[in-house]
Amino acid sequence: MNTIAIAGVGLIGGSFALALRTAGFEGRIVGVSSPATVSKALSLRVIDEALPLAEAAAQADLVYLAQPIQIILETLGPLDGYIRPGTVITDAGSTKTMICERAADAIQKGRFVGGHPMAGKESRGVEVADANLFRGRPYVLTAREPELEKWVEAIGARLVILDPVEHDRLVALVSHLPQLLSTALAGCIGEQPGAARVAGPAASDLTRLALSPYDIWRDIFATNAVSIDAALGTFIAKLEALRVQLRSPEMERVFEKAATSARELRKNPEQQN
Repeated sequence: MNTIAIAGVGLIGGSFALALRTAGFEGRIVGVSSPATVSKALSLRVIDEALPLAEAAAQADLVYLAQPIQIILETLGPLDGYIRPGTVITDAGSTKTMICERAADAIQKGRFVGGHPMAGKESRGVEVADANLFRGRPYVLTAREPELEKWVEAIGARLVILDPVEHDRLVALVSHLPQLLSTALAGCIGEQPGAARVAGPAASDLTRLALSPYDIWRDIFATNAVSIDAALGTFIAKLEALRVQLRSPEMERVFEKAATSARELRKNPEQQN
């Protein structure tokens, strides 16, 4: 690849650009964003050049869509008219089924591979972009694409290949459900007078995700409602079971099993299969 166009040069798009440079990419990185964003990106040397989408895509070997989900869906519509035959297109959207379905209809000249880096920060914007953001983190692709896979691994991410539907089912459990749990807990604490005065680190840790702005999550809920509803149902059933077992000796086994699962989650990625 000689030229990469990044549409959406914020935290994820900017971090992808910096990570590529750190990994040895010597080609040109073109940014597509608002005038204020590309101005910052240029001043921080995150990108080499700023162009409108049509011009950037026409020159690119890889088009990287790091916009909100709804904008990605809208961008895919005209994109095939801009690219050269054989261009690889990928995205960084948090849900995959609807995006991949739209791409299958819209992209004919190029090859679309859905993507989702499981990485982020509480802050947004190109000014907090980080070359190490993806290091050690899962990076999901929805199909095999050797050149893209090479760079995903080069930036230090842990490559995972998943069907779009399976991706959405799993991230509903490990990403979207935790956000809703954090939001619900923060709401419960806020409704109890005096609770915040006695809250310790556990409450702070578990409500961290509740600080996330709704505009990040609106598109996720809209495009993955079925899987999120199923994850919520599973969790509510688990809570009801815990309620029944609260005074039971079986609770010790529940804690042991949960602790084993929690330890597995915290293993060094290199140790995981």
